Amino acid sequence: MKTISFSKLIPVVAFFLAFLSCTTLEEEILDESLTGTGQAEIVSGSIAPVYGMMRQVWLHTVNFGLQEVASDEGILPYRGGTDWFDGGKFIAVHQHLMTPGNSLVGDTWTFITLTLSRAVAAEEQLGLEVQNGNSSAQNPLYEMVAIKAYLNMLALDNWGLVFRKERSNQQSEILRGQEAVDYLESELLSVVNLISTGEPGRMNKHAVEALLARLYLNAAVYRDPYGTANFRIEDMDKVIEYTSKVINGGYTLSPEYFDLFNDNNKTNPEIIFSLDQRGVLQTEHSRWQYWSISGDQVPRPEFPNTRGTDAVAATPDFIQTWYDAYGEVDPADADARFFQENTIVPENLRDLTGLNPTNDADHYYCVDPLKFEMDRGIIRGVIWGPRKDAGGNILKCPDGKVRIYPVINRRSSGANIRYVDHIFQVDFTNEGSLHNTGHRFSKYQFSRTAPNCCSNSSVDIVLLRLGEVYLMRAEAKLRKGDTAGALADVNTLRTSRNARPAQTPAPLNAIDLDILFRESGFELYWEGLRRTNQIRFGKYEDSWTEKTNSDVNKRLFPIPQRAIDGASNIPGFLKQNPGY
Repeated sequence: MKTISFSKLIPVVAFFLAFLSCTTLEEEILDESLTGTGQAEIVSGSIAPVYGMMRQVWLHTVNFGLQEVASDEGILPYRGGTDWFDGGKFIAVHQHLMTPGNSLVGDTWTFITLTLSRAVAAEEQLGLEVQNGNSSAQNPLYEMVAIKAYLNMLALDNWGLVFRKERSNQQSEILRGQEAVDYLESELLSVVNLISTGEPGRMNKHAVEALLARLYLNAAVYRDPYGTANFRIEDMDKVIEYTSKVINGGYTLSPEYFDLFNDNNKTNPEIIFSLDQRGVLQTEHSRWQYWSISGDQVPRPEFPNTRGTDAVAATPDFIQTWYDAYGEVDPADADARFFQENTIVPENLRDLTGLNPTNDADHYYCVDPLKFEMDRGIIRGVIWGPRKDAGGNILKCPDGKVRIYPVINRRSSGANIRYVDHIFQVDFTNEGSLHNTGHRFSKYQFSRTAPNCCSNSSVDIVLLRLGEVYLMRAEAKLRKGDTAGALADVNTLRTSRNARPAQTPAPLNAIDLDILFRESGFELYWEGLRRTNQIRFGKYEDSWTEKTNSDVNKRLFPIPQRAIDGASNIPGFLKQNPGY
């Protein structure tokens, strides 16, 4: 078996950081139950760099952006000919025309392999601690084994390979296909019955069970990434086994869908595994919140200098799936997952006919600054929010409340747009690339408790939750022919979102794979899962907005050229994926 060292796959500085970098910030917060001195400090200092670097893996311009923009869910044009071109990396990924030099792909590779290196080092150190009688290191050791498997599963999903490496002085063994699946299975099974139930911010027993379910559900694709998936009955049985353990593990579906992505989501009983952003880690990122939001929007009036970035919009194709599902009924009225109205504009102000920024000084309403909330879900049409004066101060009412106006368009210079209006169409044409184009994702709350709501956040980033687990079990049942069981799971999920009774999704009368795929989009949008689901459901070679490429080789991303060049001292050591 050919092997390769991580040090040849990532920049030298990054490699050394994987073993040497460990900040006080990460140590004190990421492992609150183990902070202190002596043995506990060693344990905390081992795992903190791993959990800390996971945030880099899931940055908007790393793995999260890669998954979203490669799918039929998100599109990022060259906004107004001024923003977000970035060498064309987002456009190329969306059109499945990426090359080994694409930096979105390359940065994702770097941070996944770097974090994996840190996990190997942590596993090694914790193993020594256990051998030396430090019992507090035992469960963190299991966590690192599971985290390694999780990161390797991301690598398998993206590039069709995993790295088997047990000690930092070993070279990594590259595994593909069945060998990769077997290795991940063995790693997860080795800890699933030993690791503690834990909390969502740490890898735990039920997270490992959910990862096993993910592995078995995608195993057919991982074994043969370019062929027609052969879903084995024994794999589907394993999916059902492990999803059932999670479903019976004490979690509950959140009645209010958007509570899953609120400031206090750490205590939400649906979340299984998340990136913890509590306490001083509110200095961590909120990119999932602001990346899609208008750059003319002030999300929180307490922080007048913050705004969105006008980046990824929802493709018209993805939005159309909602319209097709609900027919003459607007999805905002039929499905609580599509929209939550928080910016409630008085009826007498909703008509903007004849209005423009030069004559609308009195066209506002007042709200307590701490009660202003952006709408959530899919944002359409004209948006409302705080407005600033010439000095950059938020305009206020005489009683100190904040004035809420239709948001003035300032970013699409030269466009005949008075107010920001998120229209349905968005594409790579000049008109379709204007800053206002496309409906927007507003799934995560802009944090009220972080020191700066748009650069920082205390909202935990959700990576595994019960809603996905129900969908995995439904899919396994459906692929086994248990249509009734699949329908029951999907309807349990749909009807659980009942905090707003009028918008509770009605139970479905029938289900097939196409309906289930559509339902997965409704439940899991803006969570970085759409590309994987498209591939598994055989939808990834379809055409959608600005994407017509149907090459099956594009199911996997190219291995970055810089990684191949870094291993060039051993010819053939790291082989490029087909089609690149």
